[in-house]
Amino acid sequence: MPSTVFTGIAELVTNDAALDGADHTEHLGCLHDAAVVVQDGLVAWVGRAAQAPPADERCEVGGRAVVPGFVDSHSHLVFAGDRSAEFAARMSGVAYDGGGITSSVNATRAAGDDELRALVAARVAEMRAQGTTTVEIKSGYGLSVEDEARSLRIAAEVTSETTFLGAHVVPLEFADRRADYVEMVTGEMLAACAPHARWIDVFCEPHSPHAFTEDEARVVLCAGRDAGLGLRVHGNQLGYGPGVRLAVELGAASVDHCTFLSDADVEQLAAASESTVATLLPGVEFSTRSPYPNARRLLDSGVSIALASDCNPGTCYSSSIPFVLALAVREMGLTPAEALVAATAGSAKSLRRNDIGVIRAGGRADLTVLDAPSYLHLFYRPGVPIARVLEPGCRADHAPLRP
Repeated sequence: MPSTVFTGIAELVTNDAALDGADHTEHLGCLHDAAVVVQDGLVAWVGRAAQAPPADERCEVGGRAVVPGFVDSHSHLVFAGDRSAEFAARMSGVAYDGGGITSSVNATRAAGDDELRALVAARVAEMRAQGTTTVEIKSGYGLSVEDEARSLRIAAEVTSETTFLGAHVVPLEFADRRADYVEMVTGEMLAACAPHARWIDVFCEPHSPHAFTEDEARVVLCAGRDAGLGLRVHGNQLGYGPGVRLAVELGAASVDHCTFLSDADVEQLAAASESTVATLLPGVEFSTRSPYPNARRLLDSGVSIALASDCNPGTCYSSSIPFVLALAVREMGLTPAEALVAATAGSAKSLRRNDIGVIRAGGRADLTVLDAPSYLHLFYRPGVPIARVLEPGCRADHAPLRP
């Protein structure tokens, strides 16, 4: 494969603490007047532009900033249907309890494979247009053996980070037979879905009659672990509960939402910071009028955090990591640098990946370019589409930002 040197980078955020000559303030590993050499989908070299080795192709980015591609470690992209009326109702004061998921289940079950495949492809393209290079996709809107398995097959066509979420809610046909549904999830459904999944997840939420109790969630997660899947948990979204405790106990890679955390929850997350990441999803709080998690409290306590979109049809139909970044700084107490690290290296850690979320030799060449000279513009110009994935063989058809 030909090599490409990307040069004219005004500011390069690498997240690489070992990079010589970089400014490592707030763990960003920044280089100015930088260059990156890419070959065969991997980063071959990173450094000052004046020291760049020769390459087969040259792409001048015109004084723009380049950051690691955003890692969206929590999304639900395989669904059909529309729940905009539910959003409008919440803006009028109707509380969210998870019940609206049934509407998406009905629409998803009714959709054909080609329709679902086209919907997923469009949503992934939308993410890439905003700088996201890695996305985790959950099932959870099929809730039958056949529909969960096909959801994961379709997700696996666009990402290796697929998550079996048969334990999203208890479907209506099992409302009076919860134990039977848990048995199906951990038996026939798991057997059909595990070949197409890397992870298993569960909505552990005692404040919702539709979600799963601690005991039910433990059964689901242990069955998934025994089937060779990594563990993730939806926890502590609607109120204080056992989600964090369960995730830490079982060594889950991530516990997601973390909206309501006790002091004990924070202490457990801090103690388990090398193994369990708290993934924060502020788009959900925006879309449900819920309180935002206190990310400042978590970081100051030593908790590992990630930021993700939770793009889904009910509680956050936004695929925009730049939107998530702006919310995290405005509403959750993070600095711009902390937010950017959380949405790149932090989310990569939640997926137990060290080849993404960072720009270093040997890592994946996942680069996001900003139509701005500094990463700070992600926060300075909220709502403006300045981020996009930088592809090898790029078109040098954008006016430079500097002479």
